[in-house]
Amino acid sequence: MLTDTQKREPSAFATALRRFRSSRRMSQLDLALASDVSSRHVSFLESGRAQPSRDMVLQLGAALLLPLQARNGLLQAAGFTPAFPASPLDSESLSPFRAILNDMIARHAPYPAMLVDRHWTVLEANASARALLDALGGAGENNIVRMMTQSPQAEALVANYAEVLGELQSRMQMEALEAGDDPVFAELLGMLERACARFAPASAATPRRPLLPLIINSPAGALSFLSAIAHFGTTEDVTIRDLRLELLFPADDQTRAALAAL
Repeated sequence: MLTDTQKREPSAFATALRRFRSSRRMSQLDLALASDVSSRHVSFLESGRAQPSRDMVLQLGAALLLPLQARNGLLQAAGFTPAFPASPLDSESLSPFRAILNDMIARHAPYPAMLVDRHWTVLEANASARALLDALGGAGENNIVRMMTQSPQAEALVANYAEVLGELQSRMQMEALEAGDDPVFAELLGMLERACARFAPASAATPRRPLLPLIINSPAGALSFLSAIAHFGTTEDVTIRDLRLELLFPADDQTRAALAAL
């Protein structure tokens, strides 16, 4: 039988479960229905009065639509080993996948291509993407959000800076919601919110475009790009599931000609 102290002090799992549920804006009843258990049982799990089985933790993680990394964290909080592998990107087991990524990035030249993690930190980039990042002030900084919000060069380099910031904020809000309770996402979103607040009145009055380009001021003139982002979902490896491959394509003939001349 649990003591009064144990009842008053929820376990690490109980605390994590409540945080994830709250970040999803789900009630205990919502989670109970999604995970096919009683709301009473969810309440007992969150108070520490009941301890979950390994299968129950996985069931709750699936019902909360948590990313694999967060499901591993929930398992560990409950005292279980992680269910999903998290292989280093340079590990032998991921070498076939890494070869595919390298080929995709190389074949995209002369157009920019970069590989980023779930927090939009650049892991790999081809030469044209690296040139853009260097111009953005990326020396010593590899996170896209930090570069866009903190680099003194960002606003002068990106011709439609306010629009791009707003789009990045919307994208990060969706990804932060998917990630659940993630302090790094919270920090990055705070940076974006403060940066976007400078342009809020003007941005609200600007008509929405059906396609939002990234327009770069360059010595060759304005270079306009459209972005395609690839996710890799046919795997249960945490590292691969957290990757995004961003490919920039010329949005007009002037940009296409300028890049072909490089």
